[in-house]
Amino acid sequence: MSNERPINPRFDDDMWFNQVSPGPPRYQTQTEKPVRYFAVADKDNGAVLGYVWVCDEDDAAAWEPRQAAGPRALMEGSGWFHRLEKAKGRGVPPSQALAELLAEPAVGKFGRALPDSLSDAPNAGAVKALAKGE
Repeated sequence: MSNERPINPRFDDDMWFNQVSPGPPRYQTQTEKPVRYFAVADKDNGAVLGYVWVCDEDDAAAWEPRQAAGPRALMEGSGWFHRLEKAKGRGVPPSQALAELLAEPAVGKFGRALPDSLSDAPNAGAVKALAKGE
């Protein structure tokens, strides 16, 4: 009698792997290096919905929704995120993408960029803390 076990028919077939596309190019969404950011305000009542921040050193950029603005801030983010994604796809550095967004302030569905709010922060975490209201 042989010590070999019979092969399970499930494992006898060839294996196939599907290559998954990594998706569109995207900026990094975190950095510990200094960032520039601006506020996005609600078109109707002027309340801040969130912040767009960028960092050329780490090729990073993102939308940070303001917690107090609730679901409207999350919905607003899709427009700003999409614009950042398109800029990355064109090979645009984050600071140039920021300038483009400020040049066309009414990008989002509900909000508009506030060019006079352009500021610097020590890192992305500081903008996240600002958005949380800390």
